[in-house]
Amino acid sequence: MNICIIGDGLTSLSLAKSLINKEITVHLYYKDRIKHLSSNRTIGISKNNLEFFKKEIFNIPKKNYWEIKKIEIYLEKPVKDNLLRFENNEKNLFYMIKNEELYKSIRSNILKNKFFKKYKIKKDSFYPNLIKKNKYDLIINCDSNNILSKKYFMKKIDKNYNNLAYTTIIKHKKIKNDVATQVFTKSGPIAFLPLSSNETSIVCSLDVKRKKYNDNEVLDLIRKNNLKYQIQQIFKLTSFKLSSSILRKYYHENILAFGDLLHRIHPFAGQGFNMNIRDIRALLEIIQKRIDLGMQLDASILNDFEKKTKNKNFIFSSGIDFIYEIFNKEKKKINIKFNMILKTIVKNKKLNNLFIKLADRGLNF
Repeated sequence: MNICIIGDGLTSLSLAKSLINKEITVHLYYKDRIKHLSSNRTIGISKNNLEFFKKEIFNIPKKNYWEIKKIEIYLEKPVKDNLLRFENNEKNLFYMIKNEELYKSIRSNILKNKFFKKYKIKKDSFYPNLIKKNKYDLIINCDSNNILSKKYFMKKIDKNYNNLAYTTIIKHKKIKNDVATQVFTKSGPIAFLPLSSNETSIVCSLDVKRKKYNDNEVLDLIRKNNLKYQIQQIFKLTSFKLSSSILRKYYHENILAFGDLLHRIHPFAGQGFNMNIRDIRALLEIIQKRIDLGMQLDASILNDFEKKTKNKNFIFSSGIDFIYEIFNKEKKKINIKFNMILKTIVKNKKLNNLFIKLADRGLNF
């Protein structure tokens, strides 16, 4: 089986690695890297997904990820109002990894594999020629901005949050740094995500509909809502627009949409890349089942993939958006009754475990 993957992000590279592990020939085509991978970008991977990733995709060295044991969520004035706490005494909740480091590690490994080749797209004529020549059993498109996406994958549910995400990494004095913190301020959520005993990633998702923020104002918000770090250095801020989208149709003939092209969600819950990993897992399970049965690997795989994942992805994406909107309204006016309901959920062990499982496995439990 020959598969073409379009795109050169972390998801497309992870997908390629998972397929060549099964000795499937993969040709990866890319037009442009997104300028460069920002060293400030980080990802959180759930426990279940990390175990799958290490076993079926790439064995990430333990030194490259950081264990998170608890999540604390606050509304404004975080020192006084500890709103929510999620923890599992027996397990880590998730792991933090630098995007750039993981990408480079997989790239270095995959370039040596005989089942993998990588090509740069030089002209837009590549896309119609790709379809015309029909040399690949499957084409997996991970690039939301190319001709194929605009022609075949435009029907989607879009939402503009009027938010900008500002990301940076701070260096601070060493502490026991295994608790992720999210503060819902009037400007938007600010997440403090530990990377090591003396480094922490920060993601500020700020509402820019009525107010624009300069870098100094963003840094002031970070300092104001910093609960525990004695900051020694703050790296340069980077920013990007926030929106969500859910694709209505997953494939066209033998072309499958994948990654952020399928679903993009607000990053406040840290579930974007986790959804992509679950999609890789679902696709691999379908392929492996056919291999085990001695069946042909063809475009009918894409229909099976859509049936297996579409409804779950829609429900999960909508749930993340619903939770964001609840907190988005709360940041404007703190509702005591609402806070009491949330605290009741956290104190209820069964409900607490349910939310932890949803974050860890999505709807696959």
